[in-house]
Amino acid sequence: MTTTADAAVLEHRSVEVAGSLVHVAETGTGPAVLLLHGSGPGTTGAGAWTTTAVALASSHRIVAPDQAGFGRTPLPDGTTGGLRVWTEQAAGLMDALAETSYAVVGHSMGGAVALALAAARPRQVTRVIAVATMGAPDAPLSSDLNAVWAAAPGEAGARDMLGRLVLDQSLVTDEAVQARADAMRAGAEAFATMFPAPRTRWVDDLTLSAATLGAVRAPVLLVHGAQDRLTPLCTAALPMLDHLSDVRLHVLGRCGHAPPLEQPPAFQELLRGFLAL
Repeated sequence: MTTTADAAVLEHRSVEVAGSLVHVAETGTGPAVLLLHGSGPGTTGAGAWTTTAVALASSHRIVAPDQAGFGRTPLPDGTTGGLRVWTEQAAGLMDALAETSYAVVGHSMGGAVALALAAARPRQVTRVIAVATMGAPDAPLSSDLNAVWAAAPGEAGARDMLGRLVLDQSLVTDEAVQARADAMRAGAEAFATMFPAPRTRWVDDLTLSAATLGAVRAPVLLVHGAQDRLTPLCTAALPMLDHLSDVRLHVLGRCGHAPPLEQPPAFQELLRGFLAL
């Protein structure tokens, strides 16, 4: 879990993108890496990525935004989120930061956004690491993902959600539950407008076409937990291998939907190695 000392390393600010303010956590120097979080209620850029950001800060400039509708980044007027909104905002953020070449790491929903961004910005995106990714053609809505999107704000909803995210239930501590419950309450109003039932349509919105995946020119690393219940390996990662032109898959045993949290040393080693290629 994120420690207070780790969190203090990050600098926070708001960046204007297409008339909307995007909250960003940043640290480090070097080649830029954009970190895109997933879609669970209460998720934020810093909450999802602080440990990873600190591990990479000595060699890379880390940019971890709250995506539209999450944390301190509002939904742009007239929108309820969606792949197009998140992809365009990510591209606009890196333009606003004057980054013309960068790698993208995306978790779950953020993995689909990362791949869509790579397809849309082939000259800018140098590498993609898609972790427990969504976006595979014909991937069904799993019962666990449906339950996560439906989780009610509060301790009970937070505990149930975290229990579905990880294989190792010892990680679902009272402290982790309380922190997520607080974040869920803070973001409840915005999240209520995203992923309403029937939720299969939101999986469909995040699905990437064969043409989009074929347009990804950057090397791609897929990282997946063997026991992922939200985006199972067989329906989420394996189908990607048929569509991406330069791709490799690393499966972590004894791991659920949150490799950065469940196996941080192994995950960080994978990132460092792939980013250094």
